Amino acid sequence: MTNKIRVGGLRGIMMRGPNMIETLPFYEQMWGLQLAHIDQGCAYLRGNADEAFIYGLKDSSTYGIEYIHFSMPNKASIYTLFEQVKKESVVIFKNISKFDDYIGGYGFEILDPDNRRLRFRYGGSKVEPQSEWAKPKKISHVVLNTPNMDKTQKFYEEVLGFRVSDYSADQMVFLRSGSDHHSIALVRAQYASVNHVAFELSSINEFMRSIGRMKQNGHLPSWGPGRHRPGDNPFAYFISPSGFVIEFTSEVLQIDEQKHEAKVWSREKPELMDTWMTSGPPTNAQRTVMAGRPDPGFSSLDIENK
Repeated sequence: MTNKIRVGGLRGIMMRGPNMIETLPFYEQMWGLQLAHIDQGCAYLRGNADEAFIYGLKDSSTYGIEYIHFSMPNKASIYTLFEQVKKESVVIFKNISKFDDYIGGYGFEILDPDNRRLRFRYGGSKVEPQSEWAKPKKISHVVLNTPNMDKTQKFYEEVLGFRVSDYSADQMVFLRSGSDHHSIALVRAQYASVNHVAFELSSINEFMRSIGRMKQNGHLPSWGPGRHRPGDNPFAYFISPSGFVIEFTSEVLQIDEQKHEAKVWSREKPELMDTWMTSGPPTNAQRTVMAGRPDPGFSSLDIENK
């Protein structure tokens, strides 16, 4: 495990579903993203940092994740990770080569145990950073519902080099690839789906102002604001026009690799779900929407036809 290369970082995510492009005004006028590029039924939205896109919208007949987008620091690391992946029982969706999308760059794609498409890329287009007040700078984390908790956790740890930061009882595991407390988290569930995607603001004031902007536009949080214990990050969850759960957050706990020890957090005490107790634990309605819609993912047939 210690000799294996680790995934560099979370660059963003491309979501798919019916009429996704029609929801662009919500993300531009309320959520605080900017349209960077649009073509072939895909819209690429950027944040304040230099990533060419952090959240994508793709028109599709099914709801779910088109791909989760990860970075690698250089071309050599792409080859090393690819060779590492090939030694495992992993479905290669795209062999290592140049990407012909809006971003460009070099890399490959695989499927995780729940048939989610993961894209690993070195290089590609960047944009000039901005400093707009109360606008997201990056995707902090993606939380995935999985019916194969043990198998999926083992895959992210042993194949991709993620490390466990904490557990929420036996229902959730928080995984990191860098210093952020988690960039991927897994939730034990009946079927594969996206639980939520979190957008990070640069400060607690910008976090609160973002909630205020949403409220002024008639969108109240479905859960929050509050503050989680695992990750120590503030949270405010909203429901997107397509029915996906999205979150504002900031001040995510930074992990000291030499000192940190994973902890199992109880789900029985409300203050461990929300330190501030401004929102308390999620309601049954919130848990239902976070369960999401079953995501069929991809298969060998998709590889043959792409």
